[in-house]
Amino acid sequence: MPLAGTGAIVTPAAQAVRGVGAFNVIQLEHAQAIVAGAEAAGTPVVLQISENAVRYHGGLAPIGTATLAVARAAAVPAAVHLDHATAPALVHEAVELGFGSVMFDASALPYQENLRATAAVVAHCHAAGVWVEAELGEVGGKDGVHAPGARTDPGEAAAFVASTGVDALAVAVGSSHAMLTRTAQLDFALIAALRAAVPVPLVLHGSSGVADEHLTRAVEHGMTKVNVATHLNRIFTLTIRQALADAPELVDTRRYLGPARSAVAREVARLLGVLRAGAAGSG
Repeated sequence: MPLAGTGAIVTPAAQAVRGVGAFNVIQLEHAQAIVAGAEAAGTPVVLQISENAVRYHGGLAPIGTATLAVARAAAVPAAVHLDHATAPALVHEAVELGFGSVMFDASALPYQENLRATAAVVAHCHAAGVWVEAELGEVGGKDGVHAPGARTDPGEAAAFVASTGVDALAVAVGSSHAMLTRTAQLDFALIAALRAAVPVPLVLHGSSGVADEHLTRAVEHGMTKVNVATHLNRIFTLTIRQALADAPELVDTRRYLGPARSAVAREVARLLGVLRAGAAGSG
């Protein structure tokens, strides 16, 4: 199937009050697992590569090219997205490689410089037909805008979207990055207010810390793109630990990476069902 554009997946989902799973790729096995899970669920999916993953691989091209190949071979619509990029040069490289979307974070800059930098990225990406996500406030670190007490103001969010022309906006509504427990408390009234104020799809970062029923409610209240990374990494790692504990003599990496890949695929399929449950309940 041809590579899907992120906007072609997310925009109709927002209109249908349906969630879109966006899952982070670190190794090739992650990309394969995400696509296998989406195929099992019969659901479109977004594969994300973060700036941290790019740094781990020593550049975007190795993991980016592999992920694009996996997405192009998928039997369901699959898009490839650059997540949490802070450097315009990395955004430009992603566009050249064929990514369908990018998330640009200029939050370290003063607000007006942030607006100018984001608007410039939007202009460059839109000229190439690439969809752009941004986030209002500090988003990169564990103590950024998704600290539990942080919240996005609907009026400021609407003004930011109008000033930059972004296609989607990640908002702070109670989730936190890198949570190992699924105990985050989302502000559903704020999600609804943001949905009413902001004319583009909303994105939930830090979704690994959100319980299933709250993910469904978040979609029902107006979230569309839902990012998951740490939760899948935890499953991947726990599966490897168990495989090595069961057979300490293992040296063939395929013998433990394969089961980890399969475990992540099953969880991706399950989570995609959770995110679509809101549409079924709202009809």
